[in-house]
Amino acid sequence: MLIFEIIMVAMAAIRANVLRAVLTTLGIIIGVAAVIAVVALGQGAQRRVEAQIQSMGTNVLTIRPNWGHFGGVRNVAQRLYVRDADALKRESNGLLTVSPVASSGQQVTYSRWNAHAEIYGVWPEYFAIHDHHLALGRYFTEGELQGRRRVAVLGANVLSNLAGQDSAALTPESILGQTIQIRGVPFVVIGILKAKGESGFQGPDEDIFVPTSTALYRLFGGRERLSSIEVSTFSPKEQEQAYAQIDQIMRRQHRLRPGDDADFQVFNAAQMMSTFNETNKTLTYLLAGIAGISLLVGGIGIMNIMLVSVTERTREIGVRKALGATRQNIMFQFLVESLALCVLGGVLGVGVGFLAAHLMTTFAQWQTYVAPYAVFTALGFSAGVGLFFGMWPARRAARLDPIEALRYE
Repeated sequence: MLIFEIIMVAMAAIRANVLRAVLTTLGIIIGVAAVIAVVALGQGAQRRVEAQIQSMGTNVLTIRPNWGHFGGVRNVAQRLYVRDADALKRESNGLLTVSPVASSGQQVTYSRWNAHAEIYGVWPEYFAIHDHHLALGRYFTEGELQGRRRVAVLGANVLSNLAGQDSAALTPESILGQTIQIRGVPFVVIGILKAKGESGFQGPDEDIFVPTSTALYRLFGGRERLSSIEVSTFSPKEQEQAYAQIDQIMRRQHRLRPGDDADFQVFNAAQMMSTFNETNKTLTYLLAGIAGISLLVGGIGIMNIMLVSVTERTREIGVRKALGATRQNIMFQFLVESLALCVLGGVLGVGVGFLAAHLMTTFAQWQTYVAPYAVFTALGFSAGVGLFFGMWPARRAARLDPIEALRYE
C-alpha cells in the first residue's frame, strides 16, 4: 500500500468513531492545556519581576546584616549602623551614592482617616538611588536630615490607602503642606512621588519616606539598627570595584580580621533576578511535571482504545493482509492512527491552554506569557506519547495471522 493510502485509511478509521476519538484524546487535551497554562503563568511572573528589577536599577547594591550563631543556632542577626553608611560615603572615593534605610510599619492618621503604612527612614540620596520622581512638592534636604525635622514624602498610593472609598475627598493638592500623624508624631507632607508600580521586593507607592535621623529617634524608639544600606554606582561596570570597596570599608568598620566571616551581605538586582528565576524555574518544572502526568494517563487511554480497535478490526486486518499488505503496512497504519489522535489532542490542548492563560490574565489579573517553546514542547511530547503508546497495539495488529484473522468473528 502507498503511504498516502495508509494515512487516508487511518484517518477514515478515526472519522468513523469521532466521539470515541474525542473522548480518547481528552487526557491529552487536559495535559497539554495544563502544561501551557502553568508555563505561561511562570513566564509571565518571570517577565514581570524582571521588569520590576530593571526599574529598581541594575547598578543598585543592597547591604544587609548577616546572621550570626548563638549556641549552634543560626538565629542572631548582626547589625548595621548609620556610621557604616557615613564611612561608605566618606571613604568610597566618590564611587558610591549611599543611603541608610530603617523601616517599620506604623499607624498613620490624617483628619478622620487612618491606615497602616511602612515608614522608611532614608537619606535624600535614596530617591536618586532608586530613580524616584516627584509628582508634587519636594524632597527633604540635608539640613532637615541633620535637624531631625518631621517632614515626610508620600508614595503615590498612600492617600488612596488612607482614605479608602473616600479617596475623592483626599487629593495630593489638598494634603501637600498639611500635617499627618505617624505613630502620634506630627509630620508635614512636603512631597508626593509619582507612581512606580508594584515590585516583588519593595512597594514604594504604599510607603512613606522620612529622614533617617527623624525615624530612628522619633519613631523607632531611639534604636540605631538599620534594615539595610542602599548604594548605587554610576553604571553596572563599576560594581566589581564597588564590591571591593564595600567589603574593605565594612570590615574595617566592624573590626573584622582577614579570614573572618563577614557579618554583612551585599546583593544586587542581578542576583535577586537570578535567585527568583531559579526558584520560578523549579516551581514551573514541578507544576509542569505534575501536569505532564495527565499526558501519560492520556497515553494509556490511547493505548487502551487502540487495543480495542485492533480487536474490533481483526477481520479487516486479515483482509488487508490477504490482499498483500505487509506487517510494516499494518503497523504503520495503526501508528498513524495513534499519532493522529495524540496530535489532535495536543492541538486542542494548546487552544485550551491559550484560553486558560487569557482567562487568568483577564479575571485574576495575573500576567501570563505563552512561550513558543512551551507550545512546541507540548506538541512534541504529545506526539511522542502517541508513538510510544501506539507501538504495542500496532505491533499486535501487525503480528496477526491472516488466516486466523479472517476466521475471527
